[in-house]
Amino acid sequence: MKEKIWNQHRPRRGEAPTDPDRASDRRACGSHLRPTTTTTRYRRGPHRTTSGTGTTPRRPLCRRRPPRPLPVPRRVPPPGFPQLRRPCLHSASSVRPQRGHCHPLLRRLVSLRHAPVSGSPHRTPTNQPPDSSTAAAPPTAMGEAAPPVPAAATGDADDLSAFPAWARSVSDCEERLGISITRGLSSAEAAARLRVHGANELAEHPGPSLLRLLLNQFEDMLVRILLAAAAVSFLLALSSSASSGTAPTLAAFVEPLVIFLILVVNAAVGVWQEANAERALDALREIQSHHAAVLRDGGWVPALPARDLVPGDVVQLRVGDKVPADMRVASLLTSTLRLEQGSLTGETASVNKTSRAVPVEDADIQAKECMVFAGTTVVNGAALCIVARTGMATEIGAIHAQIHQASQEDDDTPLKKKLNEFGEALTKIIGLICALVWLINVKYFLTFDLQGGWVPRNVSFSFEKCTYYFEIAVALAVAAIPEGLPAVITTCLALGTRKMAAKNALVRKLPSVETLGCTTVICSDKTGTLTTNKMSVAKLVAIGDSSLEVRSFKVDGTSYDPQDGKIHDWPAGSIDANLETIAKVAAVCNDANVAHSSHQYVATGMPTEAALKVLVEKMGLPGGKNGLSLDPSEALGCCKWWNNVAKRIATLEFDRTRKSMGAIVKTSSGSNALLVKGAVETLLERSSHIQLKDGSVVPLDEKAKKSVLASLHEMSTKALRCLGFAYKEDLAEFATYDGENHPAHKLLLDPANYAAIETDLIFAGLVGLRDPPREEVYDAIEDCRAAGIRVMVITGDNKETAEAICREIGVFSPDEDITFKSLIGKEFMALEDKKALLRGKGGLLFSRAEPRHKQEIVRLLKEDGEVVAMTGDGVNDAPALKLADIGIAMGITGTEVAKEASDMVLADDNFSTIVSAVGEGRSIYNNMKAFIRYMISSNIGEVASIFLTSALGIPEGLIPVQLLWVNLVTDGPPATALGFNPPDKDIMKKPPRRSDDSLISPWILFRYLIIGLYVGIATVGIFVIWYTHGSFMGIDLTGDGHTLVSYSQLSNWGQCSSWDNFTASPFTAGTKTFTFDDPCDYFHTGKVKATTLSLSVLVAIEMFNSLNALSEDSSLLTMPPWVNPWLLVAMSVSFGLHFLILYVPFLATVFGIVPLSLNEWLLVLLVALPVVLIDEALKFVARYTSSPGPKRRSRKQKGE
Repeated sequence: MKEKIWNQHRPRRGEAPTDPDRASDRRACGSHLRPTTTTTRYRRGPHRTTSGTGTTPRRPLCRRRPPRPLPVPRRVPPPGFPQLRRPCLHSASSVRPQRGHCHPLLRRLVSLRHAPVSGSPHRTPTNQPPDSSTAAAPPTAMGEAAPPVPAAATGDADDLSAFPAWARSVSDCEERLGISITRGLSSAEAAARLRVHGANELAEHPGPSLLRLLLNQFEDMLVRILLAAAAVSFLLALSSSASSGTAPTLAAFVEPLVIFLILVVNAAVGVWQEANAERALDALREIQSHHAAVLRDGGWVPALPARDLVPGDVVQLRVGDKVPADMRVASLLTSTLRLEQGSLTGETASVNKTSRAVPVEDADIQAKECMVFAGTTVVNGAALCIVARTGMATEIGAIHAQIHQASQEDDDTPLKKKLNEFGEALTKIIGLICALVWLINVKYFLTFDLQGGWVPRNVSFSFEKCTYYFEIAVALAVAAIPEGLPAVITTCLALGTRKMAAKNALVRKLPSVETLGCTTVICSDKTGTLTTNKMSVAKLVAIGDSSLEVRSFKVDGTSYDPQDGKIHDWPAGSIDANLETIAKVAAVCNDANVAHSSHQYVATGMPTEAALKVLVEKMGLPGGKNGLSLDPSEALGCCKWWNNVAKRIATLEFDRTRKSMGAIVKTSSGSNALLVKGAVETLLERSSHIQLKDGSVVPLDEKAKKSVLASLHEMSTKALRCLGFAYKEDLAEFATYDGENHPAHKLLLDPANYAAIETDLIFAGLVGLRDPPREEVYDAIEDCRAAGIRVMVITGDNKETAEAICREIGVFSPDEDITFKSLIGKEFMALEDKKALLRGKGGLLFSRAEPRHKQEIVRLLKEDGEVVAMTGDGVNDAPALKLADIGIAMGITGTEVAKEASDMVLADDNFSTIVSAVGEGRSIYNNMKAFIRYMISSNIGEVASIFLTSALGIPEGLIPVQLLWVNLVTDGPPATALGFNPPDKDIMKKPPRRSDDSLISPWILFRYLIIGLYVGIATVGIFVIWYTHGSFMGIDLTGDGHTLVSYSQLSNWGQCSSWDNFTASPFTAGTKTFTFDDPCDYFHTGKVKATTLSLSVLVAIEMFNSLNALSEDSSLLTMPPWVNPWLLVAMSVSFGLHFLILYVPFLATVFGIVPLSLNEWLLVLLVALPVVLIDEALKFVARYTSSPGPKRRSRKQKGE
């Protein structure tokens, strides 16, 4: 009778009493419900009201007390009635539960609270704040003064940000923040706090100006060399035009204009990339909430701009809301409150929240169950919350600061460092050679006699010759600089990004392609990367013929596809009664769904419940049928059938206290039953019977419990998440329950009653679930081991589960002692020598890791010279992604913040894709080395040619515009095509190169010098041969009628005017005939044929040299040219371009060349071919002096 009376006067959850005054009277004076009368105990606190007149009680049942500050009491049931687990919606959570009579003033105060004042959340059944146009409330009730505000509430913002709201009760938070949850802040107080704490928004960090970004592009040494060469070429062109008295022509400025164009394009690309570097911070701002429902001046403001929130504001959250600040949950407005905070924790499951304090001040994010964090989303329920931290003091604000700090610490990529080192070395070499060439030729433009051995006399200086040799020095610089290198590197990296995109690795920053190739450590998340992020049932345990006998069934499958895998040893034909019960509970007591979409099965709802529905489909139906036989278009046919057999009419929602979920169903026989699933230990404690195989029920004794617990322990040691199933047929007051109008429905309004309803259960069985590892991950980790790459797993999951997964995928061997290789985040941070742990061999595991732990691990690894690739998907991972050498975001589960902070995005969230990308990065680096080797050896040949020309004193064979054409156009296609070289077969069996390894090793430099020396000898040699030989190796060269001279005459051509009887005969070149009025012009304009031969030899040698660059060490016999058909096409294009400038008269005039005859082409090929034989000999030496890489570990342990 007492319970009946009590429940009659209790309003439904989320609703105000129908008559506020009567409801207030019942709460204020409950003596008619109590067996005895006691005196009310009042709590002294910071919120006091000044009592006025009229405090004499009107009813004799209420004992009078002297006037004193009155709090708003919680409604608490009288003794003997069920104790509610949370306060009433109309209570002030700052007041402790009261017993006994209440002061008469309380009736009026409560009546005012429930009066139809705009904005009261309790007058709106849906908990929606009313329209702001009606939001008005008196500043005080009954003339009460506003509560005093502690200094800490508006004082030092840093002092408030250190307040652990999660470890304090709601009343303590109210007192600390100086607010009342029933009235919120006043507008004046909110404005004062806004001035102290600032706007609730993330700080904006202004990036560098456009001019600064542009200037940054010219800090590379190679770019500065190009800029200087272009400037000098431009000045020389102007000087040449001025000295000759003719108007400057376009041909004279081709060289500087082309170099300037290269620099402009390079600078534009660099500015574009750096301008996008801070987009991660912009994406972080996008996830912030823009509005919030806030209690101000006693009334609700339904859409206050979130930036105006201040600590102490009272905010209402509802389903779908984005949390606007870090807030303390004050009271739940629904039975449960769940938030999706995976962006902060990395865990995909939604988290239940409570108003109970967490008695740990240094709790991690997952443990702060009474806190909601800015940027997370409410997925279920509603609550009143108190703002604890705003702006940069929030968790997301800390991440924002860490991202900004990490962006300031961005190091140059290994490639950029190598190119800078190469540029500096090139600068020294060019300066040295130019000075040497200048000194060698001083005698030609500066002559003098020495008197007495020391005093120069008769000094003669020729400005014309000085300018000529200065132009030679400039030509030397142009020859030494690989002008096309920046463009070819960019092209190669862009091609690499296309290759990686085909393998589901989307590269956002071009240099990252090369950096992947020298990765030494991969720090990977577990959930979704190493595992499928799809829960699946791995084991089903049912009861046998006796209560002491259990039956175990292994379940295959790693996805939500009901056809993926089977149940081993499954009974043929119809399933027994016990299995039917398990299937029914799993199907009906379940809110998830699985649907077929875009050629895959997608789950909605909790992953655990989705896995149970997939299990039901694999179990089939009574009679041996399956779901497809009922409806081929229905993915969950069996579940649909069970839901028709047992229609759910009420749900007892899951909560963390009782650790179970229940459903009241109406069976096909018309009776009601209760189906329950939850933690196995909890269900066993609340079960009195157990169902056997044939469906009979026997008492659950201790022996039967031990038998079930033994199975539970076995599955738990394998890191399986276990769920039990139970049911109940005798439902007492719920036996005839049929909906909200039933008298027993009021018991369902309070979750505190659920545990009492779920008693005297009949236990049926249990299952073990897990997030299974991806099938391809084991081989990928073995590839990492063979490639010398360490794998470290950093996860927010618990230690036991993570260890089991790591053993299964090969990070640890099955019998390996991992005592010092598996630590939780706090244990690692407590170590004195963290680097000693990180320097050890083999894999490592860090469980329960927080963002700061990830950052510390990355920082320490980088300090040790490791090249770190870090994976992440949440907002909390963004700082570590930014700090790592390669930040890898998840494309499916990753947040936009993580993607913007990353260098690469995995389209399939798969760890094996990272390993494939590393292999591709190594291949791209090898290809880059190939074309750098190709271009530099060619440039060394050009330098050697000019140097030999100057040293031997013969006429200049190659002019700057010809060298520029070769470097940019002729060499470009083969160099680009080398980017398509296939990877070496053993590319992932070699140890990773160190990031500080030189781009050009001493051996490679030696090879460059040998090849370059031959290029120089060949280009100068054919120049000399044309002037001095009528035939060479049987090839007649006299067909054009040119005059032959001796080598002595050629090397002293400057003294031509003093030679007696020297004449130069006319000769033909194509359709042109060259005649000479002045015989000495034979060494100026007459050298056009010899120059053409030198240029053609240079082009031919570089084409053959591109074949040498197919592989650093492999012979052309094992890697023939057709392995890269693009290279053959590129060689054809380059030869075609050379023919174009040879045989098109206008272009031939611009470049100062003439057409060649067949015999002359035979000579060109004869001189060029030996470069292949020389490099084959050098490769042979390299193959037999190199050491083998690490070996792959045997995978026989996988099946163990």
